[in-house]
Order: sequence, then C-alpha cells, then structure tokens
Amino acid sequence: MGSSGFDGRVAVVAGGATGLGAATAVRLGAQGYRVVVGDLRESAAAGTAETIAAAGGEALAVAFDLADPASIAELFAAAGRRFGGVDALFNVGADMRTLRHDTDIVDIDLDVWDRVMTVSLRGYLSAMKNAIPSMLARGGGAIVNMSSAAAFQGEPTRPAYAASKAGIGALTRHVATRWGREGIRCNAVAPGFTATDAIRSAPQWPDLEKAALGRMHSPRVGEPGDVAALVAFLLSDEGAWINGQIVNIDGGTILR
Repeated sequence: MGSSGFDGRVAVVAGGATGLGAATAVRLGAQGYRVVVGDLRESAAAGTAETIAAAGGEALAVAFDLADPASIAELFAAAGRRFGGVDALFNVGADMRTLRHDTDIVDIDLDVWDRVMTVSLRGYLSAMKNAIPSMLARGGGAIVNMSSAAAFQGEPTRPAYAASKAGIGALTRHVATRWGREGIRCNAVAPGFTATDAIRSAPQWPDLEKAALGRMHSPRVGEPGDVAALVAFLLSDEGAWINGQIVNIDGGTILR
C-alpha cells in the first residue's frame, strides 16, 4: 500500500500487542496507515495503539482471538465501523504457550497439535477470509502472513509449529493466485532468530544469541525493526510486483 504513507489506508495487524506485531504496527502508523491493533491481550494492544497515537498516528485497539472465527469477524467489522474497510493485513499472532509442549510426533499430545493448527493456520485463513471482501470492494489490497525459517529446515522438535508455518506458505500462494489479478497481493515473511524484548529478557539470552549467531551468516541477530521494515515494504506500493512469495529474513541462516 502507500509507499510514502499518510494516505489514510487501513492496516489490520492481527497479533499486534507485542514483539514483531507491535513493531510493525508502530512502523505502519508512522507511515500514515490507520492501524487496527488486534490481539488477545487487550491492554497490551491498547498500549501499542497509544504508542502510534503519541507519534501522531491513528490507531484502534481491538480484543480478538485467532481461535474464534466470530471474534475474527468482529475484528474486521470494527475496522469497517471505525475506518471504513481494510487495505492491508499482517497476520502475526500465535499461541507461544504451545511451544514447550510441541515435542515430536511420537510424544506430542494431539490437543497441542490441534491448538497450533487452530490458531496459526485456521486463524490466518479466517482473517484473510474476512479481509479479502473488504479489499476487493476498495479496489485491492495487500496481505503479509508470518511464516518462519522453521518451515524450511528440519528440527528435532516443534513439528506442529513447523507444519503450520509450511501450511501458511500454501495459503499465501493460494490467495496470490486466486485474487492477484483482482489487485490483491499476498506474501509471507519467514524470520529466523529475532531478538524481541521477551527473548532478550530471558535468563538464557547470552547462550541463545551465541547459538543463533553460529547458524547464520551475519554479525548480529535479527531485531523486530528488521522484520517490520520488510513487512511494511511488502504492504507498500513499492512492493507492488511481489506476489505469492515467502521471503526469508534470517541473516543468511537459510540460503535458497
């Protein structure tokens, strides 16, 4: 959408309370988007919206749950009531509580598998299902989905997480091929190790950073602003000829 910003286009960040979602929401607000910050944690979403407003932008915080289709529909209805529709969508939410239980396919509890797929795959599908009609009515739009380097590399753990992220690639290509000629672009970003505030505050941070640097071809680990910059570009008019792609942003961890 708008490369120079300040044109009043509307962006929904589905999972914008903290981390990569918050960093992207703030960047989009600075570029002139009216931002709908959706998250399960309403108070944290409101904090992100307040940061956008304090910088001179316009934002709305909405409590919603990626596991609940009715809640997702209400997120987009709220965007319509406040701003008239949706031009851009960043799907970034996840239930990170499942990661420690996402063991391997022999030991994993199937409820954990189902929860990951419900939030990170069906939830993204539901968000796009609600966004696309609004985008079509407004002449087109752009979507970015959060994938992960885990979609491209084998790991001894996190099979549900990796499978959901690989599935996001398939959904992304589907949307790009189905609606690309009608002006809707859909891409995904696949970050590697990115040092969010939550990761930096972990007691094992020095060891995590050292291990991550050992896997990448970069002098530093990723920062939320790195991912936010890429998402903003893919949503912008400057990214208008990019469609159906999964873009790795991982300091050269995966070379393909």
